[in-house]
Amino acid sequence: MRITNSSKADIGSLFEIYDLASAYKLEVGNKGWKGFEVAQVEKEIQEGRHYTIWEGMDIACTFVVTYEDEAIWHERGKDSAIYLHRIATNPRYRGGAYVKKILAWVKDLATSQRLHFVRLDTHSGNDKLNRYYEECGFEFRGISHIVWKEGMSEHYKEGSFSLFEVVITGS
Repeated sequence: MRITNSSKADIGSLFEIYDLASAYKLEVGNKGWKGFEVAQVEKEIQEGRHYTIWEGMDIACTFVVTYEDEAIWHERGKDSAIYLHRIATNPRYRGGAYVKKILAWVKDLATSQRLHFVRLDTHSGNDKLNRYYEECGFEFRGISHIVWKEGMSEHYKEGSFSLFEVVITGS
């Protein structure tokens, strides 16, 4: 397994994985992603915030990091934190504990940058995914209601989001 910055050459494969992950979210939960704009992913790649996990020559998983998230975390969204978004696993690699692997990697990154938290969110009501995040070491930190604004992903129009956090010690 290796984690690299995503490249524009990966975009087609990334969107295939996003589509498959969204369909799976609908199978096991009550909500899925509503698609993403290519321009958004290109910008994340250009900014060095979009990552790909490789198993050999296969993309096993992908994720995005941000350093602010006021839309979801409100006043806490400017805390000294790294936020994980759009973790999506290739179905061939499902069950490979990629969230745990991402968390270990991002904790090192957060520690090196003296950040205090690793955070993520998911649609509320997906109990299976919520339990999985807790099994990975995240603590449930409540529910967030988002006021959707132009430019936000369409899936933010629907309902509430469960918030999860890991406190980084020694940072």
